[in-house]
Amino acid sequence: KRPRQGAEERPAQPQRGHGPQPQPDLPVVEVKHELAEEDRICPSCGMTMTAMGEGSEDSDEITVVGVEYTILKHRRQKYRCTCTDHVLTAPAPAKLIPGGRYSIDFAIHVAEQKYLDHLPLERQARAMERTGLKITSQTLWDQVDVLAAHLEPTYRALLQEVLDAEVVYADETQWPLMERTGTSKWWTWCVVSDQIATYRILPSRSKNAAAEVLLGYSGVVMSDGYAAYNDLERAGPTGRVTLAHCWAHVRRKFVEAEDASPELSSWVVETIGELFSLEREIARHRPADPEGWQDTCRTIRRERSRPVCDRLLEWAVEHRGRVLPKSKMGRAIGYMLNLWPGLTRFLDDPRVPLDNNAAERALRGLVVGRKNHYGSRSQRGADVAALFYTLFETAKLSGVDPRAYVREAATRAVRQPGTATLPNDLT
Repeated sequence: KRPRQGAEERPAQPQRGHGPQPQPDLPVVEVKHELAEEDRICPSCGMTMTAMGEGSEDSDEITVVGVEYTILKHRRQKYRCTCTDHVLTAPAPAKLIPGGRYSIDFAIHVAEQKYLDHLPLERQARAMERTGLKITSQTLWDQVDVLAAHLEPTYRALLQEVLDAEVVYADETQWPLMERTGTSKWWTWCVVSDQIATYRILPSRSKNAAAEVLLGYSGVVMSDGYAAYNDLERAGPTGRVTLAHCWAHVRRKFVEAEDASPELSSWVVETIGELFSLEREIARHRPADPEGWQDTCRTIRRERSRPVCDRLLEWAVEHRGRVLPKSKMGRAIGYMLNLWPGLTRFLDDPRVPLDNNAAERALRGLVVGRKNHYGSRSQRGADVAALFYTLFETAKLSGVDPRAYVREAATRAVRQPGTATLPNDLT
């Protein structure tokens, strides 16, 4: 509206709230609402009102259409020749098990619900029964298991592909195994690059397990201070594995010491924050100048990040003798000094990140799944979990729809056994 003549124009008020979220991917179904005949009477003259052409008052409403399970009856037409020598039958759709009753899409749906949405099979079976499908959790597992068998070549290809990256992130977390043989405390080993996240679930957290996970790798491994990675660097040939260490873990140690030494802790945390601020500044140059980004990164780290690291090192050496070695502050200082070569690796190599947060982010979904379905009942269950977490998390990192990726990989493997499908094959 235009302001009245002589009135001051008021500035527009900012919109409150976040506003409606655009939904470009949802289908749109038009629902037409009409008045009943008895309600079309004009209240002024009593005449019957008529429609105003295409005029309508429109609004959007987001609703839900429940999941429906359907039996598709495939009728494969048969053909015969007048010579009666041959009979041909139309081909059947691809299936995980020849003659099986469940489709590839059904198995993918179950795997997606469990490993992407973290819904245990027992809960899925109960939810399916409410919609009319009577099924057991064992049947659901059978479908997931056979789907995993077809996807095994893709999983193995991803395990190898991630080791071709110049820099990888590595981390590990517990994974319960309820099988009564051996130990119940297994470990998920995670190796991540910019576009691939891979998982191995192994019975130990030893240096031998680390060597198995990173077998044949040559490049930079970003990790926390776990000793197995240090042993791997020392055991390998010179220059094969180079360790870089995570500043986020160092910062966390000093945050934990804040209650005992607030002044000392706050100074270190603020100073480490300067390093992260500089990294955010470096990141802003990447899309603007991809070719010269490494030179920009190297310059900023040399001229501005290195003095910050020098201040931290000088402070740590000075205060190491002033605090008890086994106090929280003493352990935090010792942790930083013990890892100093790996912590400063980023100063001379623009490929090296400042932290290991990429690996920790990649483990979040797996940790939620572990909490919801308590790990695995058997070693085969652990292997299948590692496979599906690898495929789903890799699809997300690569910007590919997880369901579409797994469906394409499974379909290709069913049609031609042994086929491996990488996310780049879909783009």
